[in-house]
Amino acid sequence: MPKWIDEGFSDYSRRLGRDCQLVLKEIPSPRKSKSEDADRIKKLEGELLLAAVPAGAYSVALDEKGKMHATKAIAAKLSGWFESHRRVAIIIGGADGLSQSCLSQCHERWSLSSMTFPHSLVRVILAEQIYRACSLLNNHPYHRE
Repeated sequence: MPKWIDEGFSDYSRRLGRDCQLVLKEIPSPRKSKSEDADRIKKLEGELLLAAVPAGAYSVALDEKGKMHATKAIAAKLSGWFESHRRVAIIIGGADGLSQSCLSQCHERWSLSSMTFPHSLVRVILAEQIYRACSLLNNHPYHRE
């Protein structure tokens, strides 16, 4: 990843403090040759991503066909997860998205936007939105309406 991507993610993660910790687990994408079946690679990648989800964690897949949420709705979801002390894993697939088998094993599917973002930028956008939602929950002035 470019340095600015790592710095952006780290900045928002650091701002969250102890109340909400973001842990980034990067899974190397399986290598694909020109003759390789893209669906097979996507399936393998999904299996690797699901294997990295902590046992008992609530899983949310990012998917272009997922449900879009306003910041207030994300804050409400975070609040519920905090109250239940639930661990949450948000799964970001590769450039080709997530396999259907991976998507079907997740509890929810979210879409960040109907726009297309560079794959690497998604982690920064997601970290910022989690920080913004936490700011809203804590009446912090970062979130303005």
